[in-house]
Amino acid sequence: MTDSKPHSNQNTSLQRRSVLAAAAAAGLGSLGLPLSSFAQGAWPAKPVTLVVPFPAGGGTDAFARPMSAQFAKLTGKQLVIDNRGGAGGTLGASIASKAAPDGYTLFMGAVHHSIAPSMYPKLDYDIEKDFVPLALVANVPQVLVVNPKNVPGDFKAFLAQVKANPGKMNYGSAGGGTSHHLAGELFKIQTKTFITHIPYRGAGPALQDLMAGSVDMMFDGLGSSAAHIKGGRIKALMVSGPKRNPAFPDVPCAAELGLPDYTVSTWYGLWAPKGTPADVQARIVDEVRRVAATDETKASWASNGAEFPNLTPQQFGAFVSSEIKRWATVVKASGAKLD
Repeated sequence: MTDSKPHSNQNTSLQRRSVLAAAAAAGLGSLGLPLSSFAQGAWPAKPVTLVVPFPAGGGTDAFARPMSAQFAKLTGKQLVIDNRGGAGGTLGASIASKAAPDGYTLFMGAVHHSIAPSMYPKLDYDIEKDFVPLALVANVPQVLVVNPKNVPGDFKAFLAQVKANPGKMNYGSAGGGTSHHLAGELFKIQTKTFITHIPYRGAGPALQDLMAGSVDMMFDGLGSSAAHIKGGRIKALMVSGPKRNPAFPDVPCAAELGLPDYTVSTWYGLWAPKGTPADVQARIVDEVRRVAATDETKASWASNGAEFPNLTPQQFGAFVSSEIKRWATVVKASGAKLD
């Protein structure tokens, strides 16, 4: 990997979040699918499988499992979580892309799947062509978390230690090509430091090793780190972006710490295989909105520092396209490769 600094036009690209902002400003509004114009039909007439492309215990699980519980309560049918970790989330995506397009296999991907096209040149699926976008279910800022036994608990002292020991400190990730990996590479570019990347098969195993002291730090989504931060097992030094997160008001934001351009979020979305009937898509989106409106879901999202963005399926699809372009710029600037 190289640690060259990106050009100014690349920095501008990294900050560009206009698609998400415009979509969020649009409010809940119409979902772009005729929710009231079709017969209600039988869906779901049986349990629905939700492919989660990471091991249990990671950030995706932190949102998939509460959704599953509320889905069962509202519909009377199970939403069965099928964890299929491996290859930075691309193995599960490949499996889901080949499922029957009948509404009974859904895919809960993440920001990682907008990075994958730049990191995996031989993917056997296309996130934009082989799936239909349904909903952006959660948006969570990234947080820099450390093992307090290995690393100073103050950001300035931490950064000084990193700069004094190039390559000797390391960060864990959910795998090569994931947002954890690229968030680390972006941090290295903007701080002019070098930290060794240690890839895992999911955020859960990486967090376990972070808590055990086998790795020094992670650039993680709050969804998977929140409980461990609150439990004192790891310490948050910085939350990405221009403002502090309401769930962790004592953690300084990147802008306060001299990194105004360090804005990285971990988002989670719901897709169905291409060919899923439009009326079934609409039913799914309707149920996702009902799940998001429950008090239990709102409380769970808030405890993880997350928001439920108000995007239509079309807006979600446009957002994914913008993220693919954005992360391609980071990959090129950092020279990031699969380890």
